[in-house]
Amino acid sequence: MQSEKVMAQAYVRAGNVNWIAKGSDVGVQERTLAPGEEVPWHFHTIITDTTYCLAGTVQIELLGPSEKILLGPGESHAIATHRPHRISPHGDQHCRFLLVQGVGKYDRHPVDPNNWSG
Repeated sequence: MQSEKVMAQAYVRAGNVNWIAKGSDVGVQERTLAPGEEVPWHFHTIITDTTYCLAGTVQIELLGPSEKILLGPGESHAIATHRPHRISPHGDQHCRFLLVQGVGKYDRHPVDPNNWSG
């Protein structure tokens, strides 16, 4: 079974966030992350995160199993429920992407990747 350690800090949305659409069962954000910024490790049990790269290179790291995905402009990737992940720019350049979250009630569960056993 999965091990989850609750993070000590409250979640703060990293980078520049521009909400395009926000409803009861879907959300769409345009996000820009600078080098060193990240969407920290977490997973969802209801919704799927789908990332569409607009500029730069988006790096998606996943657990269960460990995997790294790099997206260039025009590329996308959907992250399955229950799959821990974090998103950051790859290299020393900003990245800009659309993050589509849904369909379902938003849920977010922080994960300590060092304690994940899922």
